[in-house]
This record gives sequence, structure tokens and C-alpha cells, in this order.
Amino acid sequence: HVQLVESGGGSVQAGGSLLLSCQVSGLTYSSYCMGWFREVPGKQREGVAGIDGDGHANYADSVQGRFTISQDNAKRTIYLQMTSLKPDDTAMYYCAADLHRPNCDLGSPPFADWGQGTQVTVS
Repeated sequence: HVQLVESGGGSVQAGGSLLLSCQVSGLTYSSYCMGWFREVPGKQREGVAGIDGDGHANYADSVQGRFTISQDNAKRTIYLQMTSLKPDDTAMYYCAADLHRPNCDLGSPPFADWGQGTQVTVS
């Protein structure tokens, strides 16, 4: 049973930074693609960053160069370091996991397992 628990959201001024964490249980990293997504009411959910079991990362164009996804296998935690935050980054951020996803593609089909989300507000 996969469980994902996000933390680290909050309110920050534009230009600031936040570190999101996703505590993971019930899966073996080496076989999974882990992703961060964000959602704003009324808009389509957006894939932000993904990382595979080998540590290869990919990013949405909108966050490239500002966000960094990483994993700490010992702590079983996925991180999303967000810098140079903009008001457009305001959203609910979700951690997600999927098994055997080629190239850790953040697009369709949807990831199988999701956390409950953590709110990020940039003003």
C-alpha cells in the first residue's frame, strides 16, 4: 500500500523559496517514477517535476532552472526545492508515484498514487 505525505507548503513573497517534502512508504524507489504536480481551481493539473529510480529528473518549462527535484533514499523522502517563486506558482502541490513509467513522463496516463497535497501561496 503506497502512502505519500507532503509537507512544507506555506506563504512566501515573490522571489522567495520553499522546500516541499514527500514522505514515501510502501514502494521500492528503483521501480517508480516520482512526480510533483500542482493544481489551481479551474485550471488543468500541471506536471512540475519528475525523478526516476536512477535519479534522472525532468521539469516543466515553467519551472526549469528555478525548481529542483531530489530524493533521499535513506529518509524515503522526495523533495522539491522551489526558488525565485512567482505569484503564478501559487497552487496546491501534490506528490505522486507510478510504476514503470517510461522516461518518467509527467503526462498521460495519470499517476497511480497521490498524496493529499500541500498549499503554496506566493504574493
